[in-house]
Amino acid sequence: MTTIASGTDTLTRDALAVLQPGFTGTSAPSWLLRRLGEGLTSVGLFGRNIASPGQLAALTAQLRAERDDVLVAIDEEGGDVTRLEVRTGSSFPGNHALGAVDDVALTEAVARELGRRLADCGVNLNWAPSADINSNPRNPVIGVRSFGADTALVARHTAAYVSGLQSAGVAACTKHFPGHGDTAVDSHHALPRIDADLSVLHARELAPFRAAIAAGSRAVMSAHILVPALDPAHPATLSRRVLTGLLREELGFDGLIVTDGMEMQAISATYGIERGSVLAIAAGADAICVGGGLADEATVLRLRDALVTAVRSGELPEERLADAAARVRALASWTTSARPSVPAAVTDGAEIGLVAARRALTVTRGTHYTPLTEAPYVAALTPVANIAVGDETPWGVAAELRRLLPGTETGSFTGEGAGAEVLAAAGTRRVVAVVRDAHRHAWMAEALDTLIASRPDTIVIEMGVPQTPPQGSLHIATHGAARVCGTAAAESLTTP
Repeated sequence: MTTIASGTDTLTRDALAVLQPGFTGTSAPSWLLRRLGEGLTSVGLFGRNIASPGQLAALTAQLRAERDDVLVAIDEEGGDVTRLEVRTGSSFPGNHALGAVDDVALTEAVARELGRRLADCGVNLNWAPSADINSNPRNPVIGVRSFGADTALVARHTAAYVSGLQSAGVAACTKHFPGHGDTAVDSHHALPRIDADLSVLHARELAPFRAAIAAGSRAVMSAHILVPALDPAHPATLSRRVLTGLLREELGFDGLIVTDGMEMQAISATYGIERGSVLAIAAGADAICVGGGLADEATVLRLRDALVTAVRSGELPEERLADAAARVRALASWTTSARPSVPAAVTDGAEIGLVAARRALTVTRGTHYTPLTEAPYVAALTPVANIAVGDETPWGVAAELRRLLPGTETGSFTGEGAGAEVLAAAGTRRVVAVVRDAHRHAWMAEALDTLIASRPDTIVIEMGVPQTPPQGSLHIATHGAARVCGTAAAESLTTP
């Protein structure tokens, strides 16, 4: 592709305005600051960009020194998907834990406190909440990121989360439209397909998005999924029927439509990110999320040039690109004028995450259960983390148990034969087996059977979506693997 010289012409500025790129490092590179001066309006932050709240605040101040209305976006769902606390685990339980409690006032308060922390660091657009209904228990990418499997529950908590987040002055971006819950494929790796008929989609998948729109969600993120009942030829991100016909016209959404990451294989391996970006804007998307895996100036220039070329060739109407850029700038303007209307929290902000995690625990005691009084052996049966969660964020109960019961030992196990390996490593210590979505991993279920058959006093902590009947002398479902979920579970192990 011929490189188009950068400049200040309207077309080039509009092409830059619709991009939401990332970068590497904990301070803004010079190329990013320069592009902000040329029309770039959004920046996406990831765990690699964050070392501490103070550093993050300095970074966002650096961006605003170049453009005071810059949209600083982040994927901060709380729970398993955290960027603010990527190295320690989140102080807030995720959606599934909040759905398990089913207290919409608590969900709103948690979202408000999370939004306050984001705003304090200079972040003003959150790619959250997930409004997906976890209707397929084999789903490898949503799981505990969903409020649950019940449509009405997911809808009311999605609305509460949007209200809480935006009351702190941070724009919500409800995802993944039109609903990613009924898939068995991770769109980071391939293109999922949902074969539900139109009546099911309207009654189930779309209900939480209607609730989010009614609650005033400032943005909606599209999903890279094929839904033949809506469009048999194009994934939702690239479908005019889905983004314009359904989301804009039928559901009446007037805010910003953001794509999911365009470098994900569902798009990049089938259309390529340049072609995919042009098709997405043409279909009705307003902002192109890219930068999770592609985080350099060359990517920004490739996408800018692809959009400009598409307009000049007549493939992409110039007014569609101009409309998309205007919507990005309108949201940026809202963030500069939004004033948090934060009422008194239901509890102290520093504690609300732990309060919620404690309330979310589902505890089942068996006949062999006695509280822990001596340091146990904590066996983490560890699956491969999906890309949205990442494998750099710690999870489990070992750290908190070491504090409560000094001398606690731990190990990580995976694959066939894990149960026997745990027994050999544990010796005479009591076993605490920590699992994540045991129902999706045959080797994990087999390991639990081996442990419980040999050691009936084994304690099982499920930190994913609980599906199988409770096992062990004590079974604790935390409904998520956030740090506070692990803390709440560890506390309960030493409680009579």
